[in-house]
Amino acid sequence: MKKIAIILFLAFTTYSCEDVIEVDLNEGQQRLVIDASINWFKNTSGNEQSIKLSLTAPFFNEDIEPANNAIVSISDIDGNTFNFLEDGSSGIYRNSNFIPVVDGIYTLSVSYNNELFTATETLKSVVPIDFIEQRDDGGFLGEDIELKAFYTDPANIDNYYFFEFLSDIAQIPTLEVYEDRFTDGNQIFGFYTEEDLEPGMDVTVRNYGISERFYNFMFTLLQQGSEEGGGPFETQPATVRGNCLNQTNVENFPFGYFRLSEVDEVIYTIQ
Repeated sequence: MKKIAIILFLAFTTYSCEDVIEVDLNEGQQRLVIDASINWFKNTSGNEQSIKLSLTAPFFNEDIEPANNAIVSISDIDGNTFNFLEDGSSGIYRNSNFIPVVDGIYTLSVSYNNELFTATETLKSVVPIDFIEQRDDGGFLGEDIELKAFYTDPANIDNYYFFEFLSDIAQIPTLEVYEDRFTDGNQIFGFYTEEDLEPGMDVTVRNYGISERFYNFMFTLLQQGSEEGGGPFETQPATVRGNCLNQTNVENFPFGYFRLSEVDEVIYTIQ
């Protein structure tokens, strides 16, 4: 009986010590977030494009507030201006007559809340994906499915690549960036593994051509978000600035990036 009483006392004490801890975080200034990814998929016209504008929110706030009633356009060096109109009040601005040109230089203009935001970037080409190789003995225990998306890097040209892997398993796509500093002119691959992949599932593989500046921007973001991060020589968490500038008020800088890419896409069915 004495042992039972002690056990009950300890259980009650442990339970009574469980308190809800509310973390009071500092809230920074609300800023504009510019998601301006212009993607020209191979074998398409590339005319249909969209840009998403939103506002930053507190850490525990799951709702993303759209940035409404902005004036958005992209212009090229040939004098063409492509106006993007908001789809309802979604914060998504669309254009249906965009003209993509490889190595073309484009300038984004966003007028929002009486401030002007701009960015300039070049549309980068990309080589096609040659083939996809599957292995079934990947992972720590040799039981996971691995995919390698092979592509041939052009020789004597600095190239940068952004891979996106999408499947029905993960809600967030797997993202990787690559450069050709040590693989120039060779056949190399983008890598993807997921322990829950099974035969019959589809994986969408996309390879984007990107600029060196976007490569550095995305590399830093991926390093900060890596589950294996935290070592003494890892990139330390900090505000990562994109290529968008506030021409009206420098201190009120936006988040996000203006990128233009040719894209090659392959849908692979797990064998």
